[in-house]
Amino acid sequence: MKKYTIIPVFLLSAVLSLEAQDNGAVATGLQAADSLSAHSNDAAGGILRTSDIEEVLSSIRSRNPELEAVRQNTEAQAFQLKNENILEDPSIEYSSFYSGGVTGQSGSELVVSQGFDFPTVYAARHRKNELSRSALESGLENESRRILLDAKNLCLDIIMYRQIGDLLGMQSEIADDLLSLYEQRLESGDASSLEVNKIRMELMGLATDVAANNAALDAAYRNLASMNGGEEIIFEADEFPLTEDVSDPETAVEEYLAEDASIMAAASAAEAARKEISISKQGWIPKLEIGYRRNTAIRDAEHGFLVGCSIPLFSNHKKVAMAKAQSTSAQSTLNYTRLNAEAQVRAILNEMGQTKAAIDAYNEPLMRETLDLLRQAVEGGEISLIDYFVEASGIYSSLTACITLQNSWHKLAASLYRNRL
Repeated sequence: MKKYTIIPVFLLSAVLSLEAQDNGAVATGLQAADSLSAHSNDAAGGILRTSDIEEVLSSIRSRNPELEAVRQNTEAQAFQLKNENILEDPSIEYSSFYSGGVTGQSGSELVVSQGFDFPTVYAARHRKNELSRSALESGLENESRRILLDAKNLCLDIIMYRQIGDLLGMQSEIADDLLSLYEQRLESGDASSLEVNKIRMELMGLATDVAANNAALDAAYRNLASMNGGEEIIFEADEFPLTEDVSDPETAVEEYLAEDASIMAAASAAEAARKEISISKQGWIPKLEIGYRRNTAIRDAEHGFLVGCSIPLFSNHKKVAMAKAQSTSAQSTLNYTRLNAEAQVRAILNEMGQTKAAIDAYNEPLMRETLDLLRQAVEGGEISLIDYFVEASGIYSSLTACITLQNSWHKLAASLYRNRL
């Protein structure tokens, strides 16, 4: 018959204390995520109306369905880790014996038993699980920052579409005024039908651009609402937020690498893999079994304790080698993650510098002043309508390019400081 054992109180104390620490670590590790879920919008009807990007991100942090799914998955994995370091289930067996010449039951056997690992194994698993939980929490933080960065980029796109919309509105207003002016001149014979048709064609092109810009703006709002769990967000800002310039690139690189959640997750995973080697090396220690047995035979009864062990002659085969290989793999992943993150942040800084130089090449006040002068010149008959549209079109294209570059620079800055989200 298979042996089972039950562990006495004085041996259970060390293991159970580790379980209590595991429970506390799970609760502490997930406390931040639970507090974020408790956040709610103050806006009536579930609609958030704001010009502050931070308010938008705060709402999305608590409502985003993808982030909530990641939180729940992280919680499940944390409890799975805890479950790997608990005692085996106790076992109770009862057997009845019958023999010839005896009416009814001639004897019985009751066995109550509990199996458990050596206490040092539980301690080693506990330390490894703490590191694994840290890796899970860093992974959750990394996903949170990714989602919030996407949301911030949507807000920056909304600002860009608003500014481009204002520019298109100004173009349309000027074209409408010119159309009225040239229709009057056509009636008096001072303008040709070709000039009037040119203005009308310009308005047709502007109407197409306005429709495309409005469609992009609407799509950005819908995507923002989707990230907010389906609750509408009315983001009203029309100016890019104030963002600090990078005065010291190397300091920015150090900050990025020191706070990058993906590196933290990989570092914790690598340390956990090293702890797994220690656990595997203890796999040769026999599993202990302690229990209680009671035997009865007609009138007599015997009882006593069971002590046994399971010798791991085959189950621990190659486990140390496997753990070492996994540790090497985890360390390689950490090295790659760190190198990749450094390459990314340096590329961001380089692109920010190039974009900033391109923005500085534009003189927006000068371009807007030139537009006013061109309008006055065409209305005063100093230049032809064709010359006006040629010159004005180039200036409007430059203004649009300047707005787009500003959007790109702020997105790069958001990526550089994503670890602050």
